[in-house]
Amino acid sequence: MNRVEIDGAAYEYEDVPGTGAPLLFLHEGLGSVGLWRGFHRRVAEATGRRVVAYSRLGHGFSDLPPAKRTVRFMHEEAASVVPALVEALDLGEPVLVGHSDGGSIALLAAADLPVSGLVVLAPHVLVEEIGLRAIEEAKRAFESGDLARRMARHHSDAEVCFRNWNDVWLDPAFREWDLRPELARITCPVLGIQGDADPYGTAVHVEAVRDAARGDTDLLFLHGGHAPHLERPALVDAAVAGWLTDL
Repeated sequence: MNRVEIDGAAYEYEDVPGTGAPLLFLHEGLGSVGLWRGFHRRVAEATGRRVVAYSRLGHGFSDLPPAKRTVRFMHEEAASVVPALVEALDLGEPVLVGHSDGGSIALLAAADLPVSGLVVLAPHVLVEEIGLRAIEEAKRAFESGDLARRMARHHSDAEVCFRNWNDVWLDPAFREWDLRPELARITCPVLGIQGDADPYGTAVHVEAVRDAARGDTDLLFLHGGHAPHLERPALVDAAVAGWLTDL
């Protein structure tokens, strides 16, 4: 795995060569480069584009974050890390591809950065009770089940990774988190993908993007849960590759 240093911290990343506008992949709340399970490489193969996927601090085998995350961590990632990566890796005006929290970060980045397009899979734009219940269940699975053991295979410090996600989402101050006022600044084309049985959120998130963003927005609703690219890989691979070809 490659590593790039930003503000004194090292981020792991994978860089698949290709041509055309590159794609930058932003993973979900407990994700990493490895936990894309090859989705980014399949998209690279299908489109011939350069694809970069990176792990946020505290995820995968990137450095640990210097401090505990705040309720503004997705805004901070979009405002500082994403543009720094784009510059450091010479990505120009990339297509951002984000899943879950990574989708939220991609939305925020696309609102302020020159990007060629935006693909969001099960993004979050506000806090729903259904999502909080799933996050509370994840906490129980980490503390009393086998989630901590399973995460340890994929992250250098599973405790730091989990707490920096779970504690923020369950912080009472986070209930006011709402990206909808910022979506109108998105002017690039958007593809939103959402499962109909997602325990972490309903269709309200991608529909809010469709209603507020100023770029052309296509929505794809699938039967499935929170990770459509893993649950319905053939369908999602084809949809993303086809959308990128049209783009």
